Amino acid sequence: MPLRIAKILVVAMLALQASLVAFGNLTDYGTNFAFVQHVMQMDTIFPTSAIHYRAVTSPVLHHTAYALIIAMECLVALLCALGAWRMWQRHRDPSALFERAKGLAVVGLSLGILLWLGGFIAVGGEWFGMWMSPQWNGIETAFRLVAMLLLALIFLGQRDAELD
Repeated sequence: MPLRIAKILVVAMLALQASLVAFGNLTDYGTNFAFVQHVMQMDTIFPTSAIHYRAVTSPVLHHTAYALIIAMECLVALLCALGAWRMWQRHRDPSALFERAKGLAVVGLSLGILLWLGGFIAVGGEWFGMWMSPQWNGIETAFRLVAMLLLALIFLGQRDAELD
């Protein structure tokens, strides 16, 4: 039982983390929008870099990308919260029922990995050269989030024993 409770709490805390990230992006839109804008404009990467042709300068596309990021963060938060709730509802049930209750949490954690690994590290970091920017480099934060989500996904994926 303690391992089941631990899994529920880890998923719930990651739901809280994603909720706070989304809340921050919504309530401090301008500051956080500037991050997306500078990354996409590639205006703070090495001036001699040969990848400046990849820059996206359209404000419409900047706002669209930012809206998609926020929507994904909200979806991650919602799925993890619902997943934690479903797991809580089944935490005293036989192992097979608890295993089935993990589905939404697995999807939420996986989407979070896709967002921060695919969106921030791969697209932002490599395509837009975010790693070259001394001011607008979110790779370290994205890596930290990916690591937490991946570890949680591995922990959650461990089969649960039957309760005594």
